[in-house]
Amino acid sequence: MEELIRTLREGGYSCVIRNGGVQRTFSQRGVADLYDLLVHDAQFLRGAWVADKVVGKAAVALMILGGVERLHTGVISTPALELAAGSGLEVAFDEQVPHIINRAHDGWCPLERLCCDAATAEECFVRIEGFILRMRSEARQQGADAKR
Repeated sequence: MEELIRTLREGGYSCVIRNGGVQRTFSQRGVADLYDLLVHDAQFLRGAWVADKVVGKAAVALMILGGVERLHTGVISTPALELAAGSGLEVAFDEQVPHIINRAHDGWCPLERLCCDAATAEECFVRIEGFILRMRSEARQQGADAKR
């Protein structure tokens, strides 16, 4: 795990994941990389070790659904820890916070708020997927509008 943490910090990545002898680095914002892995390459998550900078309830839900074995993060929210409890996901962290804040630092992270009252990882997934698909659709539309 120490090597993953070092790679995360030195490489400026958002997330580093190792499964067996394969290590991958990720740089998308939020939970997009975890979502994409779960949807398109779930086998890579099964039994994996993850080093991540900031982890909220949505990220933990995706890790639980993917079967991630171990997580180390710099910052984790209390709702994320509560969801992880009893899930089989081993969690280590540097700092616990009441909730994850948004990029503007003026409120809650949108996915943290969206998942705050979800009781299960599966319930979180439905909300996460809707959010990501909506955001990607809006980004495509903005790209199409910019080309006009």
